Amino acid sequence: MTAAVEAGETTHLWSHPQLGLHAVVDTTGSVRLGAPGQDWAALVPLVEVTATGHGRLWSGERFIETAIGDRLTYRDHDTVWDASGERTTIRLADPETALMAEVTLETASGAGFLRSRVRLVNEGDTPLRLESVSSLTLGGITDERGGLDALMLHWADNDWLAECRWRQAPFRRQVVPLSRFAHGHEGRGCFERSSQGSWSTGRHLPVGALTDRRGRTWLWQIESSAGWRFETGEREGAAYVALFGPDDAHHQWRHSLAPGEDFHTVPAVLVRAGTGGLDAAFGELTDYRRLIRRDHPDHRTLPVIYNDYMNTLMGDPTTDKLLPLIAAAGRAGAEVFVIDAGWYDDDAQGWWDAVGAWEPAQGRFPGGIQEVLDAIRAHGMVPGLWLEPEVVGVRSPLAHTLPPEAFFRRGGLRVTEHGRHHLDLRHPAARAHLDAVVDRLVGEWGVGYLKLDYNINIGPGTENGPESPGAGLLGHHRAHLDWMSAVLDRHPGLVLENCGSGGLRMDYAQLAVTQLQSTSDQQDPLRYPPIAAAAATAATPEQAAVWAYPQPDDSADRIGFTLTGALLGRIHLSGFLDRMNDEQFDLVRSAIRVYKDIRPEIADAHPLWPLGLPDWEDAWIAHGLRAADSMLLTVWRRGTESADHRGLNLPDLRGRRLRPVVLHPGTADAGAEWNAAAGELTVRLPRPDTAVLLRLVPYS
Repeated sequence: MTAAVEAGETTHLWSHPQLGLHAVVDTTGSVRLGAPGQDWAALVPLVEVTATGHGRLWSGERFIETAIGDRLTYRDHDTVWDASGERTTIRLADPETALMAEVTLETASGAGFLRSRVRLVNEGDTPLRLESVSSLTLGGITDERGGLDALMLHWADNDWLAECRWRQAPFRRQVVPLSRFAHGHEGRGCFERSSQGSWSTGRHLPVGALTDRRGRTWLWQIESSAGWRFETGEREGAAYVALFGPDDAHHQWRHSLAPGEDFHTVPAVLVRAGTGGLDAAFGELTDYRRLIRRDHPDHRTLPVIYNDYMNTLMGDPTTDKLLPLIAAAGRAGAEVFVIDAGWYDDDAQGWWDAVGAWEPAQGRFPGGIQEVLDAIRAHGMVPGLWLEPEVVGVRSPLAHTLPPEAFFRRGGLRVTEHGRHHLDLRHPAARAHLDAVVDRLVGEWGVGYLKLDYNINIGPGTENGPESPGAGLLGHHRAHLDWMSAVLDRHPGLVLENCGSGGLRMDYAQLAVTQLQSTSDQQDPLRYPPIAAAAATAATPEQAAVWAYPQPDDSADRIGFTLTGALLGRIHLSGFLDRMNDEQFDLVRSAIRVYKDIRPEIADAHPLWPLGLPDWEDAWIAHGLRAADSMLLTVWRRGTESADHRGLNLPDLRGRRLRPVVLHPGTADAGAEWNAAAGELTVRLPRPDTAVLLRLVPYS
């Protein structure tokens, strides 16, 4: 993929034919990344940097066209091949500031992704105050026939209880034509999305895409828990994309780079599908996510998890309440039982602002918490506990015994948010405290699963001495990732679930380390389908945990609806199973049996959306997994206004003789017919608020 041959006024340094990208250096030494065939001027400098005293050449909202980026010139490059793939490093230098930029481009053999990181080194003799640094930039994106008018822009809004809400709009609706011929300049604006504070996905997912009319897709992801931003706009008649970690304008991030010091950006990745649209691109991104994450048996075994919280105990566990739930969960087929929030609550004023010590509440467990943990094991399940490690309640003794430097501070004052302080895991006392907690819960108590929650947005970060808040937040989160990795090194069988009030910290900095991701705190089963269906855009299917909380006062249809929506991800079972009648309980056991039958396929499957990514109010929603020999499809029908059937277009399967088989539930009177000539599956759900899981299998 690498070459160094003369091509007119530019030299090709690197190329990736599958992505349709190349890096070129012009006669001035400027290196740019983009699509072959585009004018050099349409491409974007390989690295864009702003620093105090070194801003942009054209002022506006864009973070491209920077003075330093324009001055950075080619020094050298090299490529290394190993078992994991290809890694090319391109080095650039700025003669004015003596800043060296080292860009590492990684890919794998036959893969359709490019991962990029930038390392900056101050080779001068004066400090440089960084304000923004790109992780990946590229230009020259356009439709060969329709130009920018043919591009569609895709992004995802995210919120508590309303995660993964994908939006789309014509590129030209967001980046309008400005008649550049009349004034000779590019625009000052762009389309941008960014995070705010310490919930990395509290506003949007760090994922976006551009598609054209022929199904070609450019899909990107930024891997940061501590601030990120992407922008896209027009440059010389083509679209560009620029991906960033935290910056000064959006995240109060500034980094003083002293002589001899270096700084590493957060990683960013681009995937490209030549055909197949978003489905094909998310398939590539799913493979990439599987490649970069920490290996763990949980990704292959996919055990069924029961959690006592959602619509059930809701943070009020006791021995008397838990024991019947444990017995029922074991009979239903659960393999992990998680005691969620409240197990440490022995305070008359409530636990929210008193957490931090993580000791069991004697009043809740008169016989000791080990009695409950032993009961979980006796019913054949692994015990799990809820933990919110990064916070300490204002009324916790630890708020006074840990040193002030172990907490987030701004302006010399300890930060308080919703009754909590925030630990800074760069401080040895904070880390030692959490290590002792985890080693007690896992090493001494035998807990095999920890749900790590995060329920406050602490704002821009912490100031440790002269550092900026955003730099403090990035430093903490890198220490947090290192802490979790060290926990798994000491306890390799432990499973870590990433939760941030549901899906408010759903990024692949976290998910490259943790095994599961909570997708939502949504308690209304009729509101969960668009979240469950789109969850595979944010996490691999085998990491995307979806609640299934059937209740004894639910109808058979409602129980089936609630359970079916979780079967193509990681099922998080809840509900008062112990109070169900035999018929209701059999519906639960049936769903768990189906899940155990199909879960070996989930870990390698690719997601697809035959009706497109869902809208929040859609009456019909469809999400599928393309497995090795068949296709699994979940279809939901919500509301009374919709028809009782819906056609799903599956053009890749046109002409194949297939048979649709209903896997779950048997109560919805669901049916499906396959039209091979049209490549269309017609699904019938005669009653509203029902769902069905289907398998399409070839006729033998």
